[in-house]
Amino acid sequence: MATRDDARQQLWPLSDGARESVVDRITQNLTSMSFFSEQQQQQPQARRIEWSEAAAHAKRIEHAAFLAAQRCVSAANTADDPRGSWRVRIYAQEGGKLLLGVLKAARYGHSDVALSFESEITIRNGDSVKEEVRVSVQKEIFDISGGKRDFLDKARADDLLKPLLAPGASYSSICLSNWSFGKDAAEVAAACIAPIKEKLVEVDLSDIVAGRPEVVALEVMRILSGALEGSDLRSLNLSDNALGEKGVRAFSSILRSQGSLEKLFFINNGISEEAAVAICQLLPSGKNLRTLHFHNNMSGDGGSLALSTLVSSTERLEDFRFSSSRVGKKGAIALAEALKGGKSLKRIDVRDNMFGPEGGIALGNALTQHRWLTDVYLSDLALEDKGAIPVLQALRTAAPSLRILDLGGNEITEKAASYIANCIEKKTFLEKLGLSENELKDGGVVIVSKSLIKGHDSLRELDFSSNDLGRLGALAAAQAVSNKPSFKLLLLDGNHISEQGVDALRVELLKGRNGVEVLGSLEDNEDEEDLEGEDEEAEEVSLSSLDEIEELEAELKGLSV
Repeated sequence: MATRDDARQQLWPLSDGARESVVDRITQNLTSMSFFSEQQQQQPQARRIEWSEAAAHAKRIEHAAFLAAQRCVSAANTADDPRGSWRVRIYAQEGGKLLLGVLKAARYGHSDVALSFESEITIRNGDSVKEEVRVSVQKEIFDISGGKRDFLDKARADDLLKPLLAPGASYSSICLSNWSFGKDAAEVAAACIAPIKEKLVEVDLSDIVAGRPEVVALEVMRILSGALEGSDLRSLNLSDNALGEKGVRAFSSILRSQGSLEKLFFINNGISEEAAVAICQLLPSGKNLRTLHFHNNMSGDGGSLALSTLVSSTERLEDFRFSSSRVGKKGAIALAEALKGGKSLKRIDVRDNMFGPEGGIALGNALTQHRWLTDVYLSDLALEDKGAIPVLQALRTAAPSLRILDLGGNEITEKAASYIANCIEKKTFLEKLGLSENELKDGGVVIVSKSLIKGHDSLRELDFSSNDLGRLGALAAAQAVSNKPSFKLLLLDGNHISEQGVDALRVELLKGRNGVEVLGSLEDNEDEEDLEGEDEEAEEVSLSSLDEIEELEAELKGLSV
């Protein structure tokens, strides 16, 4: 006889067996529901989904539904849903919607179906859920970027690009990257593109003028830009072209046409302040942008100030990259203020700039309202403790679904270790934590490692390299990850772990389920004993040092050292 406790058993997370059963059921439904005589009469092109195709769709559908439910876990107050009933409901709803989308595509004869899951889930008091799920037909893609990088002349262009004008062709995405166009080749491309520009949604013109003189490169840009004038794109990639202000303005025809862009890429363009200003002048709007990548440029603070006006208009921005672009304190503050214009960020990457502590404080203030952050790359920003702590405080509450946190190279010390620990303690989806090239030392690493011991079964990588660690910190890190089911890589190189400490580290990892294979290279580790040999007074250990060691051992509690 079932007890009351049995009736109240935990519903989530689902077991592997339960998920496999759901995949089987979806497969059966897709095959049985995709063929009806009445449907065939109404839609002669309708087709039946065969078992092998149905099985492939079923795995993707179940996985997308599971991710939706997982995000729901982090969005909801788990105390209000201890059994996971809300998660199961979301799981079933998303699976049903995606299944119906695949059936609808089959009804109209589409054979290549792409499942795209995007969600914005809001739960208040357990009664409000909003999601967006998309099932679309696979895009027709024309891509000549594969193969050897080379110059492109007219004859070769005629041969490569003629499929664009073939009878029945219906391309919605074109990629001309990896070929260096001359003027004649560009004119061939323009003649092929212009007739189909109204059908295009994605255009990749990255790396199309490499090695060309400036006069030729600018002319090629103008020709291709003119061919695409009037198009209404969703994605535009102009990366890997030398775009000074002249280059940006050479693309003015295409840039001025884009009022519906969702993705825009300027990577490795050498964009100066003047070029950044030109981008903002030419683009009619950024209100629909979901992805904006701006990397390895030379914009500096001036360019950041200019582009912050574009960022401030992107209320739907989800993926923001502004890395390696010489941004200092003023530019960082401007960008941070601009990010307050939206609440949708999922990924932010501003690595390798000079934000400084003030930039970190501004960024922390901006991130508090972006609750859907999953990937956060903030390494090499010179944040120091003063700038890192506000960011960590913001992420503690603003990013319940955090997967990746990279704060390497920021001069973070043991003083900020408790803030790191508090930030990540309940991040159950955390997959990668990067804290390399800081100054956490043994005490800080012990504190952070303790916060990872319980839960965090999704953790795959932990990086404490170059943190002035000794044996105690290394063992604390090993203890934290040795039994994580998904763990792959522990990085501790560039520290001061003694030979005996390395042996103890390997023994600790061997005790765990993943073994010593997860330990990264220790090629640059400096043996403590070697360092002591360089100091004639190293054998005179002070009482204060002994006290510190005893405190650290107490922190490690039962760990055998």
